[in-house]
Amino acid sequence: MTVFLVGAGPGDPGLLTVRGTQVLSEAEVVIHDRLVAPAILGLAPEDALLVDVGKVAGGSSTQATINDLLVSYGRQGGLVVRLKGGDPFVFGRGGEEVDVLEAAGIAWEVVPGVSSAFAAPGAVGIPVTHRNEASSVTVVTGHEDPTKATSDVDWAALAGIKGTLVILMGMAQRRAIADALMAGGMDGATPVAVVRWGTTPDEEQVRTTLDGLADVTLGAPAVIVVGQVAARGRGDDG
Repeated sequence: MTVFLVGAGPGDPGLLTVRGTQVLSEAEVVIHDRLVAPAILGLAPEDALLVDVGKVAGGSSTQATINDLLVSYGRQGGLVVRLKGGDPFVFGRGGEEVDVLEAAGIAWEVVPGVSSAFAAPGAVGIPVTHRNEASSVTVVTGHEDPTKATSDVDWAALAGIKGTLVILMGMAQRRAIADALMAGGMDGATPVAVVRWGTTPDEEQVRTTLDGLADVTLGAPAVIVVGQVAARGRGDDG
């Protein structure tokens, strides 16, 4: 019995890895996130059990529920795939799920996926690192665990980084994030790109500046890129 944590990639089915495709094609149970493309789910055998555990506001699916399902199906034997958007270990809670499987004595394997943190900017021509403009890239969440007493994200410190800042799940807090970065000393004129549904046919992007981020109306899921490289690429679609 093995549970495979498979990264489904950023949205485009063509960006699913060869290993991910192989494992999915042999799956007996697929426990999948809400944002996984139907074309990717279609790679599973016709008789595979598909379990949708996508989390939505007000929904009944919780991480505890998902953990219980992983253990329950994992103990039944067979090939179980936990199919997660992007990469399981990049703000995908894959580490928590591995801990649960370990505690239950269930074998597991991680199949890395292409993270939207790099794929979405890349799809619109933004290099998150550039020899002349960005020698580093920092990926940070804009949506922390609401049960934490204090934030682990030091926006003031991030404001002083000279490289690229990539923010995932940050649209709901975009105003507060922009204000915190500017309060930390980042120039309000710093280029910003927001890419929604990157790599998919529904892809949208907006180019702005840090002081204009709050006015961007694109919804989730979107990747926010802050830094000089955000002025690069193939232009504004929205």
